Amino acid sequence: MSDKLELYRQGTRPLEGTNRLWPLYGAGLENFGRDGQPIEAPLPQYGPDQLLVRHDACGLCFSDIKVIKQGQDHPRIFRDIKADPVVLGHEVSMTVVGVGEQLRDQYRVGDRFIIQADIYKDGVNYAYGYMIQGGLSGYGVIDQRILDGDDGNYLIPVQPATGYAESALTEPWACVTAAYELKYRTGLLAGGATWIVGTAAAAGREYTISAGFDAASHPARLMLTQAPPAFEAWLRERAAALGIAVIAVDDPSAAPAPADDIVLLAPDADLIEAVSPHLADHGICAIIADAALGRKVSVDVGRVHYNRWAYVGGAGPDVARAYSDVPVRSTLKPGGVTWFVGAGGPMGRMHVQRAIQVAGGPAVMVCTDVSDLRLDDLRTSFAAEAAVKGIELICLNPTDRETCGAGMARFREPGFDDIVVLAPIAAVIADAATWLAPRGVMNVFAGVARGTLAQIDLSDAFLKGARCIGHSASSIDDLRFMLTQAESGTLSPNRSVAAIGSLSAARAGLQAVLDTAFPGKVVIFPHIEELPLTALPELREKLPTVYARLKDGREWTVEAEAEFLRLMLP
Repeated sequence: MSDKLELYRQGTRPLEGTNRLWPLYGAGLENFGRDGQPIEAPLPQYGPDQLLVRHDACGLCFSDIKVIKQGQDHPRIFRDIKADPVVLGHEVSMTVVGVGEQLRDQYRVGDRFIIQADIYKDGVNYAYGYMIQGGLSGYGVIDQRILDGDDGNYLIPVQPATGYAESALTEPWACVTAAYELKYRTGLLAGGATWIVGTAAAAGREYTISAGFDAASHPARLMLTQAPPAFEAWLRERAAALGIAVIAVDDPSAAPAPADDIVLLAPDADLIEAVSPHLADHGICAIIADAALGRKVSVDVGRVHYNRWAYVGGAGPDVARAYSDVPVRSTLKPGGVTWFVGAGGPMGRMHVQRAIQVAGGPAVMVCTDVSDLRLDDLRTSFAAEAAVKGIELICLNPTDRETCGAGMARFREPGFDDIVVLAPIAAVIADAATWLAPRGVMNVFAGVARGTLAQIDLSDAFLKGARCIGHSASSIDDLRFMLTQAESGTLSPNRSVAAIGSLSAARAGLQAVLDTAFPGKVVIFPHIEELPLTALPELREKLPTVYARLKDGREWTVEAEAEFLRLMLP
């Protein structure tokens, strides 16, 4: 039995005769596989500059559900999937089992990798598990799009002692850690496009820009709309001296090009809504005002999330200080008060775990979720560890209005230093924003669609220094960093595993993701004997020797995985 596992780890076991995989032929789970089962295909052929890899473990993600729901209409699918189906699975760990002759000085059978799924070659996206066959298959081919893409090699080496599930789940974990590593500008974008929009209320004020509009740093283009005459004259004179192109824009709803920075002088909510669609990716809207807006603003929180829009503000008259006085913070405030909205799901648990385990965390953590089952599991998993760290962990269900209201009452006046929103619901995001403390930060982590509008009081941006940010996905550097965190023991992706199964269980696993059946992640092991979708507690009866190696009878471990493979490999 131990020889079987050792040969598997070495990648030297005889290859299976066929490649089992789950093709998606169209929208809906009814188009996943054939007759509810994976299909069998010939083993992939690989060329002299390619690798044949064995998929060892694959996590199931809500992004997979989005592809299943949208099918051909998904923005990352660029082909006719009825004729050329998609094979999902981007949270995957793999082992090299075949090396093309041109690569034998760089790779060997048994090498282990994870993959940065967001692959680009010559500017074209070839995401793993979308355009390239993903981890819900026994084997795959790694070609030069992956080995020599626009960002170099998208494979990241994994140490031999690292678990298969552990390494596969560094992909979703990288998205979490990346959310706390975001960097935002503290001034106008050098070489970018700045648009300054004035109003009647701004007339007579002596605005200036003390930094970022000088020889040291300045935009390449300046658009002007109704700027106060004295300020406009100063801007035009400075622009002429610096070689900045100046464009007059009469209609604030019709900018000729996206702007990296939109500076609004004493605007109302209508003006903010009119100009915001003209923000470029990673754009910043700076609101210069000293009186509250008359109403809340419809903010496209989908673009805050996906396009990295940000709103900053200050009382003025110095525009530069709206950026620099309260820099946008993405890390949780050390010793602060943090609220995780929708904390009980797989991604929410990762945020909570990270906040407890990483140094410099908050002093108080409020976790809300509409599922008592998830909250109870969250409390069981993390309350004792939080207490050891001196962190007060509070779990509340907003559907129990009386209890939740009483638990939240103490935070209404001071507010939260950090709010991380994991529920993709505009009304929830809007309500959360009302709880921000002065200089507080709300991170819209949930993947709300572009065009989703939430009513947010942007007066807080310039009166309280509050900030709203968002983030999607992760880079290859984020994934490398997360793998280092996992292999050093700083963070444990294994704690995210909630259920496991063989390749045939992938359909049931995706249904479970859709139904939010588990508080953590579902992991598929493509090369084991048949095993229905199995929650970890069920291992007590099904595989007692594996259960005995779980931590505290509830957490996946490298030791449990080794025993599992000894028993379940054919």
